[in-house]
Formats: sequence, structure tokens, C-alpha cells
Amino acid sequence: MTLQQFLLILRARFRVICGVLAIVVLAAAAVSLILPKKYTAQAALVVDAKSADPILGNMIPSQMMASYIATQVDIIGSDRVAQRVIDITGLDKQPQFQEMWQEATEGRGGIKVWLASALKSRLDVKPARESNVITLSYTGSNPEFVAMVVNAFAQAYIDTALELKVEPARQYANWFDERTKGLRDDLEAAQKRLSDYEQQHRIIASDGRLDVETARLAELSSQLVAVQGLRADSRSRQSQSGAAELLPEVTQSPLISNLKAELARKEAERDQLRGRLGPNHPEVGKVAAEIGSLRQRIGSETQRIAASLGTSSRISAAREEEIAAAVEAQKARVLELKAHRDSIAVLQRDVEAAQRAYDLVTQRLATTSLESQTQQTNVAVLTPATVPLWPSGPRLLVNLLLAIIVGGVLGVGSAFLIELADRRVRGEDDLASLADVPILGVIPSAGEALAGGFLARLFRRPAEGY
Repeated sequence: MTLQQFLLILRARFRVICGVLAIVVLAAAAVSLILPKKYTAQAALVVDAKSADPILGNMIPSQMMASYIATQVDIIGSDRVAQRVIDITGLDKQPQFQEMWQEATEGRGGIKVWLASALKSRLDVKPARESNVITLSYTGSNPEFVAMVVNAFAQAYIDTALELKVEPARQYANWFDERTKGLRDDLEAAQKRLSDYEQQHRIIASDGRLDVETARLAELSSQLVAVQGLRADSRSRQSQSGAAELLPEVTQSPLISNLKAELARKEAERDQLRGRLGPNHPEVGKVAAEIGSLRQRIGSETQRIAASLGTSSRISAAREEEIAAAVEAQKARVLELKAHRDSIAVLQRDVEAAQRAYDLVTQRLATTSLESQTQQTNVAVLTPATVPLWPSGPRLLVNLLLAIIVGGVLGVGSAFLIELADRRVRGEDDLASLADVPILGVIPSAGEALAGGFLARLFRRPAEGY
């Protein structure tokens, strides 16, 4: 189909198109005038999601802002918020809504659930594109009612958002409170075990008894080494008892030195007397007797010193045994104190672990308790809803424009349907489409003839002037 054929069909069916258009426009106007007027109230909420929490100090990351706003939109459109709106407005107690509920459901289900579903069906929640503002819109036939419902939705959302924030904190606070009691009991039990152990063994965790006993053990060990040295020395000198006169104690003894000096003097005197008086003289015998006495005294003194070395060795051995026993006893004491110290360290670690756990839970309890008692939320009403002065629907001009468009489309479609049902020749193109039918000529209409003659005269007059 060419454009000329299309225009010819429109011109031929112009009355049909106008009739369909008029019917559609009149119907739209009638419906717009008959339908009851509807009013739309709007309220704007701002969600301050970028500021830090005053208690926890947390901030919502910027990449999660869109999902956070979307979550708030879903919360506004939830049944919980809608039922809170019913509680705020008291719609379930009004007789007209009770009658409507009875007629719609025949008393099945709850009136709050039915009213919540009805309220949500007319609520429109739209977040802003580049901001944290959420717009609430509600449409109804009563302007005062729609304004009240929108403000109730805003308040219900703020209350619900606060509850969603506070309720988990309350549950955590109760759990932390119960846990704190158990951890306090554990801490007291650990402290009691430590105290009982200290009292039982008479040991204080912070005293220096272990250091004192360790120093005493070192001192006893030094004494034992010294006594063992003395005993070894006594043994070595005692083994030389066959040559007692060579012992250091004998050679260094003043008494023996004096006796030896006296012996040497008497021997010299005897030799002089023997040479002068002869060997059998009484004076020589007297000096010889004194020499024998001196030698006997030197021998007895030497034997006494040698015997004293044995006694010293026995004393050193006894002293060594005594100090060795003291060292072993001190070792046992030090080991016992170390064992007690290790046990006390374990008990102290138990007390410290219980204290840390108790402090951590107590801190979390304080934080959650504050959070459970907060009355602040990050949502505020930016613009409350007011009673709309002008109806939002039905929109007569918009409906008429839409009716003109729809009526025009329907009129054109109707013209083509009628044309397909009753096909006629509208021009030369229609004749040309017929097979083997030559076109001999075209008879113009009266209007076309007049227009053609006028144009012919118009184009001839300049030529006649030349």
C-alpha cells in the first residue's frame, strides 16, 4: 500500500474515524466525570545513614548505601509497619471498616491483616536517585484520611526502625547479663581455688621465698664443696701417716720445733761430755737420758698430730654427710616450692582468664544495655503530609489526551477493517493493481477540474505577455 492509497482510504472513511474518535473521547470524559475524585498525600523521610552511631561509632559503607535504602523501602512496605499504622490510627475499631471487612471476608482472618493489605495496596514508596530521601504517597477519596495515613506510615516506620534496632540489643543484653552471672561465678571460684591453695601451703604468690630458698641451696652447695675439699685434703695427709715427721702439721708445729732444737742442743752437749769425760761418765749418761726423753716426747707429739689428722678426717666426713643431707633437703624444699609456684601460676592464669572474660562480657553488656535503651533513630520526617487541596485523579486533560490518541488509533484501525471488508477503487494505483486492465483515461472530479483549469490559466498568462 502506497502513501496515496493510505491517504485516500483515510479521506474516504473520515466519518468513521471521526465517529470512533468522538465516541472514545466522550466515553473518557464521561468516565472521568463520573469516577470519584482521588486525593494523594505525600510525606518525605530522610535516612541519615552516613553519620556514625553515637554508641557503637559504626558507619555504613558507601558501597552498601543503596542496599540499605532498599531495605528501608521494604520495611516501610512490610505488614509490620502497616499493622502498626492500624494501631496508631485505630482503624480496626471503627464500625465502617469492620463492616467492610465483614463484607469482604465474611469474618475470616483478622481485621488487622485485611486492613494492612488494603493500606499497602494504595501506598507508594519511592527512594530518591541521588539522595537518602524516601517519599511516601497514599491515594484515597478522603483528603484528610490520606494525609493521616501517610503521617501514620511515617511514624510507624520510625517506631519500627527503632524497634528493629533495639530488640536485638535487648536480647543480647539479656544474654550478656545471664552470661555475666556465670562468668562472675567462674571468677570467684578461680579466686577461691587460688586463695585456698595459698592458705593450705602457706605460700603467697608474690613472696620471695623461692628466691631465698634457692640462695640457701646455693650456699649449702658451696659449703659442701668446701667440706669435700677439706676431707680430700685430710685423706691425702692421713695416707702419709707412715712418715708422720714429714707431715706439714708436724714440721710446722712450734712444740716439735722447740723439742727438736732442745734435742740437737742435748746431743751436742753429750758429744762434748763424751769427748772430755768418756762415754761411761755419769754426766754423759744423764744427758743421754734427757736425749731419750726428748726423742720420746717428739715421737708422742708426732703421733698425737698424726692421730689428730684422722680425727679431722672423720669430722670432715661427718660434716660432709651432714651438709650433703642438708643440700638434699634444701633441694627437695626448692623443688616443692617450685611445684607450688607452678600450681599457683596455673591458678593465677585461670583467675586472669576468668577476669578477662568477665571484663569483656561486662563491657559488651554495658554497650548493649545502652543500645537497648536508646530512643534515637537515624530517620527523620523531612516533610510531613498535609491535606491535599486538589484531587490527583481522575485527570480530565490527561485522560482526554489519551482518549484522543487511543480514539485516533482505533478510528484508523476501524477504517482499515471496513476497507478490507468492502474493498473499493480509490485511485489509479488501485486500477493498476488489476491484472491486464489498461487505463484509458482519468476523469477528474469537479473540484479537481476547476483547480486544474485555474492552474493552467495561471501558468499560461506569463507566456502570453511575451
